[in-house]
Amino acid sequence: MSRLLREALFLCSLTLLPAGGSALLHRHEIPWRPDALRPGEISLQEALSAREPLLWVDARPRSEYERGRIPEAMLLNEEEWDARVTAVLDRWQPGQRVVVYCDSGACRASHAVAERLREFRMGPVFVLQGGWERWKRSRESAGAGR
Repeated sequence: MSRLLREALFLCSLTLLPAGGSALLHRHEIPWRPDALRPGEISLQEALSAREPLLWVDARPRSEYERGRIPEAMLLNEEEWDARVTAVLDRWQPGQRVVVYCDSGACRASHAVAERLREFRMGPVFVLQGGWERWKRSRESAGAGR
């Protein structure tokens, strides 16, 4: 085996060690199945089939919220937390389920806002799996089916 090939194989094997360790360390961060719910998430289908009214919370920046949102959703993001949290708490009814969303499943803002709302003992508080993008796709496909 040539020296160059041995060195290339050695370097490749060195990269496998940290990659494998990272995969083990972060195995709960990345859903291996796209439709698998992570802890604290709710599917759009489950949210839409709820019998009781939900409190929808939009964790995106104001500019995104103003461009489009889930009907009746309240704006509550990290940037405007202090100014907006009281309005959300006033609208919430004890026992009412809260569903927080941001742009997509990769967006972390909804998880941060949901965690802060849980500190108020609101509950249950969920994050919408797939976020605003999933909502839009479901509305678009519903419109196309007419």
